[in-house]
Amino acid sequence: MKPFFLALVAVLVAAPRPSCAQERGAVALGEAVSGLGVTTRVLVIGAHPDDEDTRLIAWLARGQHVETAYLSLTRGDGGQNLLGNELGEALGVIRTQELLAARRIDGAEQYFTRAYDFGFSKSAAESFAHWPHDSVLKDVVTVVRAFRPQVIVSVFTGTPRDGHGQHQVAGIVAREAFDAAADTVRFPRSTTQGLGPWTPSKFYRSARFNGGTATLAFNVGAYDWLLGKSYAEIAAQSRSQHKSQAFGVLQRMGAEMDYVRREESRVNANVDPASERSLFDGIDTTWRRLIPLVSTAAQRAALDSLPDAVRIAQERLDLRNPSSDVAALARVKVLIDRVQCDGARDASSCRNADPDVERTLREGEARASRALQLAAGVTVEATVDRGTVASSDRAFGHTGDTITVNLAVYNAGATPVFVNGVTLAGATAHTPWAAADPSEQIAPDSMYRWSDVATFDTITQPWWLVTPRKGDMFTQPASTTSEAEHEQATAAVVRMRIAGVPVTATVPIVHHYAEPVRGDVREPLDVVPAVAVTLDRTVEYAPANTALDRNVSVHLRSGSVASRTVAVALRLPAGLRADSSTRTVTLPALGATRTVTFRVSGHVRVGTDTISVVATTDGAHFTTGYIPIAYPHITPQTLYRPSTIELQAVDVKLPAHLNVGYIDGVGDNVAPMLRELGVPLTELDPSTLATTDLSRFTTIVVGTRAYASHPELIASNGRLLDYVRRGGTMVVQYGQYEMTRPGILPYPITLSRPAARVTDENAPVRVLKPDSPLLNTPNRITPQDFVGWVQERSVYMPSTFDSHYSTVLSMNDPGEPPNDAAILIARYGQGTYLYTTLALFRQLPAGVPGGARIFVNLLGAGSGKRDSGLGTRDSGTASGDDAASPRAAPESRVP
Repeated sequence: MKPFFLALVAVLVAAPRPSCAQERGAVALGEAVSGLGVTTRVLVIGAHPDDEDTRLIAWLARGQHVETAYLSLTRGDGGQNLLGNELGEALGVIRTQELLAARRIDGAEQYFTRAYDFGFSKSAAESFAHWPHDSVLKDVVTVVRAFRPQVIVSVFTGTPRDGHGQHQVAGIVAREAFDAAADTVRFPRSTTQGLGPWTPSKFYRSARFNGGTATLAFNVGAYDWLLGKSYAEIAAQSRSQHKSQAFGVLQRMGAEMDYVRREESRVNANVDPASERSLFDGIDTTWRRLIPLVSTAAQRAALDSLPDAVRIAQERLDLRNPSSDVAALARVKVLIDRVQCDGARDASSCRNADPDVERTLREGEARASRALQLAAGVTVEATVDRGTVASSDRAFGHTGDTITVNLAVYNAGATPVFVNGVTLAGATAHTPWAAADPSEQIAPDSMYRWSDVATFDTITQPWWLVTPRKGDMFTQPASTTSEAEHEQATAAVVRMRIAGVPVTATVPIVHHYAEPVRGDVREPLDVVPAVAVTLDRTVEYAPANTALDRNVSVHLRSGSVASRTVAVALRLPAGLRADSSTRTVTLPALGATRTVTFRVSGHVRVGTDTISVVATTDGAHFTTGYIPIAYPHITPQTLYRPSTIELQAVDVKLPAHLNVGYIDGVGDNVAPMLRELGVPLTELDPSTLATTDLSRFTTIVVGTRAYASHPELIASNGRLLDYVRRGGTMVVQYGQYEMTRPGILPYPITLSRPAARVTDENAPVRVLKPDSPLLNTPNRITPQDFVGWVQERSVYMPSTFDSHYSTVLSMNDPGEPPNDAAILIARYGQGTYLYTTLALFRQLPAGVPGGARIFVNLLGAGSGKRDSGLGTRDSGTASGDDAASPRAAPESRVP
């Protein structure tokens, strides 16, 4: 096999950051060697997944080979999900993985603070009411001290111009962290996980949307001949990973400018910012800048020699014969090791007193090791024959399993490779291997194999969710390592020598298998409980003070290699009883599932109770389960939750003769909650609306943003409006600007940009028409029904609406004018049309009693052929063209 093609199969195995999209062969090697002489770091700071300037990041990381990181204050937990129904923490897991997928493409690292995305806010003050200012700032300072950037770039200005209050906070704390990271009085080492002070050199703010204020511009559309793409094209591919937000963008060729504005500099402070030619003007970006920071002559001599060694390695690189560069790359690695340890043999145990030296050497060693492995054609793989292993948590009496880990080291190059030892990270029991004969080698075109039986105690799960959050802050400390490093919870660590130089390769342990459609699949080993106990929902409704008779299904999943006898016990609150308190089932091995169903009956009083489940086997008790989160573009995840149900008993009455057809929207979990309240409900497929008999439904409900996610719904909307005209009731939950298109609503609305919303979930709600049947039938809506709401009151509220609509509620955030458009209701022909922007899609899954009572009243708005609280006028007629199509009537502005 020719050396050029040998290089094409070499795989990145040692880099501490996410690997680039092209992980092997000439492209990976060329990038690795090109970056050996760059020693600078840039930290970009924003508020959410999708805030990052991917064009700047790709240009820096892939074009300039600068170690680049994006710090997002949140994981995007408070947004919406266009892929599925995961919201809250589960959505945060998806968006975290989307950011990691983006970073694998643009070559940067990823960090987060502890801040939970609580939803849209309008000011920094509102956001700081959820996130203690000093706590968020401390997290940013911690990341700055860990990453140690020379340059910080804030995406946002920290002013009301940023719009979203969380954006404003990101802009504020970015600048504060630039000033405070070196302040050990305000932030002692003990407050930032032992990290000492760091002084960034420059602070910039993005000016990409306002190039007129920029002090520096660069062409991010420059073409990279090695990569075969421009950095803007790479950035577009990176941004398109935000699929839960439908952020796919075109990859455009040609010049694309990006802009930043220098706000502060500790170097070249007297130089006009507009005269700069680089983010690093005034900063030495080479290895020699570290010479004054080391303590010994040997270290200084190695640093002095490094630039020439790097130059030689770059000049000798032949992408068609990469093995010819092995000796030169080995020389670079040797010099870096000498600086790290002043010539000591074990470089991995060395630490330098200066934080800049330590961080720069850590990245330099990783880059040199990566380049050396790629040039030598070394591939390392650690595999298991199944995707899960049962954890052995002895503290709770859980007995787990062992699993065989198989290691393969393939030398596809021309240089002998020596394997000196193997350990398994994350394993609590295994036999580390060390070479008995240091002369033992892997000859060219040869394979070394090793296997060991291991036990793993700690389940693999999103690390920041191991403990429950408190309010809107996660409780796990902000990570001082990049997010990608947390992904390697189970890994093989291989010590080897290439060209006489020690190299350590760390690779994740994966289940490697063939799937008929997808082909070659590699998924990380998942450490799970021997028995997982999962319930359908963590929150359920029940009508209070009425007979309750429902099934509670308990789903058991085996993580064990052995069949088990499992006793499942149901613990119920007062007033409820089950047909059996305990059921025993045989649970087969390895991923097998069994469902145990209890029939629960009785009465519950208004309020909140808890139903819990315990599964017992071999003396061990299991009280948690997990749900898989799997989409093609992200690494599969498991989200754990306790096996409990919060039962919310609601004083609610249903309209007579109700029969609801429900069209799911985006991230829509409303329909199951309505069923729990006793609402007769059929879920409708938008693709079959053209042929579905709609006349059998008293009410049709359209879920949130359904018109944006279901094009076929738009095609059938005329049929839905005709259903209303003939006497039906239609309840449409909020959409965005698609709702202003002619023909969607029966009468027009407009939305401002940005759209109006009430983000304070405790904002006062004023009743405009106390006698409206909508607020009195069948449930009398009172101020208590607006207590305990979560995240927000109302979103994307119309700024103007047609005079045919009537309103019943008014609300606003503090300091803003009232908005009456939370519920718009109109007669249309013989029927009733309601459009609501109330955040009921959040209230019902959260078990908010008032949300349930209000939604039920909306369902019955057109029952009984009454006026239904529409106001004093009938805005439609039974027949004629005027009734069959939207009217172009004058609009009335919301006060």
